[in-house]
Amino acid sequence: MSAQLTWKITQLERNVADGRVLAAVFYLDGRDDTYSAYGSDAVLLDEPEGELIPFKDLTEELVVGWVKAKLGEEAVEKLEGAVLASLSEQRSPTKATGVPWQQ
Repeated sequence: MSAQLTWKITQLERNVADGRVLAAVFYLDGRDDTYSAYGSDAVLLDEPEGELIPFKDLTEELVVGWVKAKLGEEAVEKLEGAVLASLSEQRSPTKATGVPWQQ
């Protein structure tokens, strides 16, 4: 069972005057054949270098790249690792909850 990780952008905040994206809310979805897990957060984006891409021309793939660059490789790996660990825990639990008198 191989897990699939998918990065999604769920919301953008932009400057109305020039269309510059100020912040992005992202969602990392992890799935295998049976289980799912996720992580989400938001990042403030830096002023772009070079020419501003018109808001209408942005793609999710491009913005995901910005988010990952802003987070940095270590944070991306940590978030992806946490989602994969959650899937693993669901497949083979190492912890349980409850009380013995209510079974």
